[in-house]
Amino acid sequence: MNAPTAPLQTRSLFHFSLNVTDLDAARRFYGGVLGCAEGRSTDTWVDFDFFSHQLSLHLGEPLKTARTGRVGDTLVPMPHFGLVLMRPEWQSLADRLTQAGVDFVLPPQLRFKGQPGEQWTMFFCDPFGNPIEVKGFDTLEQLYAS
Repeated sequence: MNAPTAPLQTRSLFHFSLNVTDLDAARRFYGGVLGCAEGRSTDTWVDFDFFSHQLSLHLGEPLKTARTGRVGDTLVPMPHFGLVLMRPEWQSLADRLTQAGVDFVLPPQLRFKGQPGEQWTMFFCDPFGNPIEVKGFDTLEQLYAS
């Protein structure tokens, strides 16, 4: 599949569902720490506006993950999910997570400096071990640069 040649723009929103073991702890992390607005819920699941995407958290056993994804000299958790932000929003979130005392798998840092696809990145896990990567770019055109 070829990379898009037109300027990157929002084409669609994702919906992602994953398991958590405690909805109140999920609310504290996703709503409180990450600042995501809560949507619909029942006694077995809760939806969040995850940076304009729909994230559904259901009671259940979280997926097993391992640091098997090699990016340069670093092993990152697989599987993982995440999002791409513009650099100012990324920095704001990095500051918020740092102030909240989040234990980073990979602390906020610049990756691929001076190369195509230069990006800021950070990895952390929610309270249930679900790994999340957040990337920050100065321009969205860098996202698929090669």
